[in-house]
Amino acid sequence: MKLRIGNQTAFAADSALEPFEFALEQGFKAFEFFPDRGPAGTGGWDERGMSLDEREYIRRAAEACGLSLSVHAPLAFDPLKAPSDSRLESAVELARDIGACLVNLHLDMSQGAEAFVRALLPALKATHQAGLKLALENTVWTGPEEVNTCFDWLRAHEPRLAKHAGLCFDLGHANACAATLNDYCGFLDRLCPGVPIIHLHLHENFGDRDAHLPLFTGPARNNPAGILGLLQRLDQRSYDGCAILEQWPRPPGLLVEARDRLELLLNTLH
Repeated sequence: MKLRIGNQTAFAADSALEPFEFALEQGFKAFEFFPDRGPAGTGGWDERGMSLDEREYIRRAAEACGLSLSVHAPLAFDPLKAPSDSRLESAVELARDIGACLVNLHLDMSQGAEAFVRALLPALKATHQAGLKLALENTVWTGPEEVNTCFDWLRAHEPRLAKHAGLCFDLGHANACAATLNDYCGFLDRLCPGVPIIHLHLHENFGDRDAHLPLFTGPARNNPAGILGLLQRLDQRSYDGCAILEQWPRPPGLLVEARDRLELLLNTLH
């Protein structure tokens, strides 16, 4: 199994580049840009405000350090409400400009698999044309059976486009999901073998809310058995992708500690 561990931008950071430059300094192998203004809509950053010079700097710096890049679509983009929203275009443009390999988007099964996949067609086509993978992320409202149904429908009705799409498995969301409360490994066990996992979001909670605690500061602080179980299951699936630590803690050194502990567990697999 190949696991490229990295971190993500955050509306709580001073800028979009602060967490990115931290990743470069600390030798991370992946990074995700997430345009997010925060709950109040007054902080964070917006991909439409990132200059061409900044994009070129990101591309060059990532290439020099062997950093795999991804882009999380803005939460303002909702395929079910506006499948061809301009925020989709600007997110794909950002991914293409910085040399990212993947765009991540929340999976929404509130109207069923057919409605979501049909609404997803512009995103599927835009990422495919740009040479990008499209990762669909489970949310706290998405159970494993709904994920299975979504990918079944996608493969059956859009087989060509389905080949470049896969699941972003979000550990914290699976743990807080009512169907698999406090059992994210159980979530993985209930996924069909045909569901391709192509991206990871790693953060913890105690099942009470989507707390986005840094890895090994929640339930895994004293008992990492769940994280080890996650790695074992991913290894069985021959996972080859990024693992994004979705937070910007203070101090940010907690991300380095999480990366180092994760790598120690990885070394026990073989």
